[in-house]
This record gives sequence, structure tokens and C-alpha cells, in this order.
Amino acid sequence: MLLRPLRVLLALVLCVFLAGCSSASGGADPVAPARTTATAAAPTGTSGLPTVRASDLPPEARRTLELIARGGPFPYAKDGAVFSNFERILPREQRGYYREYTVKTPGERDRGARRIVTGRNGEIYWTDDHYDSFREVITDEN
Repeated sequence: MLLRPLRVLLALVLCVFLAGCSSASGGADPVAPARTTATAAAPTGTSGLPTVRASDLPPEARRTLELIARGGPFPYAKDGAVFSNFERILPREQRGYYREYTVKTPGERDRGARRIVTGRNGEIYWTDDHYDSFREVITDEN
């Protein structure tokens, strides 16, 4: 398994080489491998990704969702920064569409691997492996 920075660099090189980074192209990426998670719930959200109920997220993730709903204040300087979706797991959208927020990992001294990513239209995604996989968060209102 390649380290994340190397994977991102390779993705960028491929992107430039194939000229496939345009958000206007839309649709699925014919070069990217399909991602599946054997233990994830069946997709019932709008993205086609596996899903998780907000109530089933770790307590730290639920607290982060509360902070997002309130508009902060956030504990990490990078919270609310643009998420660029270099991994192309989330649906393709224009740059600036997604924002990322850190979910504290107990026992970690740094930001850890857990994140919540939100979309401009209210979508919420959860990753606990630093963008290697995502699940769409289904809120209890859905």
C-alpha cells in the first residue's frame, strides 16, 4: 500500500496526463478502481456509497457534527478547509464544494485519521481511515 502523499502525487500526475481533472467532465472515473467495503451497510443514501447512521458514529464524531451544525468554534485550525476529493471516492463536484472537519481520535497526539466531510447541499460523509474509504452519514431525520 502506498503512503498517502505518494498516492496523492500519483493521482495528480495521472490527472494531468489523462486530462481528467475537469469537474465539468462529471460521471465516473474510468481509470479509478471500484471501491467496496465488505462490512459496510448497503447504500441507501444519495451518493451510492455505503452508509452509516449518525447515531452509530463514535461520540467524538457526533460532537463534531454538533459543532458543524452550530458553525463552530472548531478545535483545529484546518477545520472547515476545502476538501479537494483527490481520491475521487466522493461524488465529483467543483472545487470548494466539500469541507472537512477533524474528529478527535482518543489517544492520538495529532489530528488522527478520522474526518467528517460535508457537501454544499448538506451531504455528510465519514472516514475513519484518512480518506481511504467513506460512508455517507444518514441523519436521524432521514
